[in-house]
Amino acid sequence: MRRIEELMSLAGKTAVITGGAGHLGAAMAEALAEAHATVVLVDRQGPQLEEAAQAIRSRTSARVETFQLELADETAVRALPDQVAQLCGGFDVLVNCAAFVGTSQLEGWAVPFEQQKTPAWRAAFEVNVTSVFELVQAALPHLKRSGKGSVINIASLYGIVGPDWRLYDGTSMGNPAAYGASKGALIQLTNWLSTTLAPHVRVNTISPGGVWRNQPEEFTKRYVERTPLGRMAIEEDFKGAALFLASDLSAYVTGQNIIVDGGWCAW
Repeated sequence: MRRIEELMSLAGKTAVITGGAGHLGAAMAEALAEAHATVVLVDRQGPQLEEAAQAIRSRTSARVETFQLELADETAVRALPDQVAQLCGGFDVLVNCAAFVGTSQLEGWAVPFEQQKTPAWRAAFEVNVTSVFELVQAALPHLKRSGKGSVINIASLYGIVGPDWRLYDGTSMGNPAAYGASKGALIQLTNWLSTTLAPHVRVNTISPGGVWRNQPEEFTKRYVERTPLGRMAIEEDFKGAALFLASDLSAYVTGQNIIVDGGWCAW
């Protein structure tokens, strides 16, 4: 029987994290780097991408590589796994953490339902669901070859429950239909992939609750009051779940959705 430190080790493994320049992606990448994986950060934001890589290098002894990539570009997405395998010698873990959260330039996103637009809906599904389908499909030969292939899809509690609009009263914050619908689709894609890719590749989901991002005081107060653990999440709250699902700690776990939400969905 292997010891815990052996089960959690990712030595000799390559882990690819999309959205690696973001808060959650970088935290999960750091967790895998601490377990001695070679880490590949993928993001569309060049300067932030290198900043995240440098931060992980400074805190761990892991090799960290970066790829600047637009996930709405199917050709680039499908080319990524071969590029990673050629550079790093393999492709063992895929963390799909990139998420479309809209921009101020996109019309019809974080606005009342009556004003939400189809192009914004399509953009969310393109990044949050379609790119995951494409990337897993392209990475599958490498994940199978690994013998320990693991896919971790990052969804959201809003892929499980609807928004409580009382939290948003008096703020400019929004909660577009496309975000929750695409995250719900991602959870179902996990279920489908988990049975389809078994026994060669494990596929699971992490569904985060609200993460502290300097939200308006009134929203934060209401959110915390509604959360059993009495606070919003911080980045390190997701490191353990990511390492668990990436490593042999979860060797007999597939098709699961680990909800890291402070108990929000337990009410």
